[in-house]
Amino acid sequence: MTKSINTEELLEKNIGEIQIIDVRDSEELILGKIENSINIPQSKLSFNLDKIDKTKEIIVYCKTGERSDKVTDELNSLGYEAYSLEGGFEKYQEHIVGLKAIELDVKGQMCPGPIIKIADTINEIQNGQKIYVESDEDAFASDIKIWCERTGNKLESLIIEENIIKATIIKQNLPEIPKDDDKTFVVFSGDLDKTIAAFIIANGAASMGRNVTMFFTFWGLNILRKPEKVSVKKTLIEKAFGFMMPRGTKKLGLSRMNMIGFGPKMIRSIMDQKGILSLEELIESAKSHGVRIVACQMSMDIMGIHQEELIEGVELGGVATFIGSGEKSDMSLFI
Repeated sequence: MTKSINTEELLEKNIGEIQIIDVRDSEELILGKIENSINIPQSKLSFNLDKIDKTKEIIVYCKTGERSDKVTDELNSLGYEAYSLEGGFEKYQEHIVGLKAIELDVKGQMCPGPIIKIADTINEIQNGQKIYVESDEDAFASDIKIWCERTGNKLESLIIEENIIKATIIKQNLPEIPKDDDKTFVVFSGDLDKTIAAFIIANGAASMGRNVTMFFTFWGLNILRKPEKVSVKKTLIEKAFGFMMPRGTKKLGLSRMNMIGFGPKMIRSIMDQKGILSLEELIESAKSHGVRIVACQMSMDIMGIHQEELIEGVELGGVATFIGSGEKSDMSLFI
């Protein structure tokens, strides 16, 4: 009995682990082809066996499945692991056409908003389904190319019309992310602008499927403090530290041009006008996308900050936690 596979099962395959063979005649290719397939007409198969990778699973298709069944049986008799695509290219096309394309309008949104929205949408749709995206952010043209390249999804088209960037993305089965692609951040600064930059990069990395750890130490711990005062028993020195340090994100100043608190208000106003997520929204987005937020226990003890004063979703850790994360990362940033 011929071994077979249906279109849904094919679309779930990791493209790096299979080889797709189109055994139709060359003149039939005008009707289209399955992405990443190579054409070896049935009549020329015996002369082209060197083009077939015996280390991979072989998927064979023709127009309707009749020819691919015969080729599949022949390949299996020669020691290949081959499967015939049920219904052939006609059935495959029917399935792809039947998948409703998703339209995303991210105009007015700034980095990392568009990428986060695309990543969330990709997670909800089927393999082979398309997303049409429109953005007016200049950096999006570069970002979407790299995002697709690094996540394994296909960028079918990318055009710019009247300053609007239009991208068509096809969801493909994501490749396994190597462990050394993790990202680690040490957030030492408690400045608003540096904190925003840290969380923008962290959200971008998470949207690309990377494991992200953010390790907050010394002044960076103030970012994680709850905005409201928490009743906690403290020593005199701990109370003094608490009085002098900002409580939460709303109290952070700028590294430059703080202007007695007017600078941060200006930055927040501009971010709102440009459609950039606020720092508080970036933090919530990071947590919802699996970013690991770690507070340095040693720094907390020195600065008199108690766990009860921290926002939800923060775990406590020490130098081993940071080193362990760093050793699995290909990028560590100190901010």
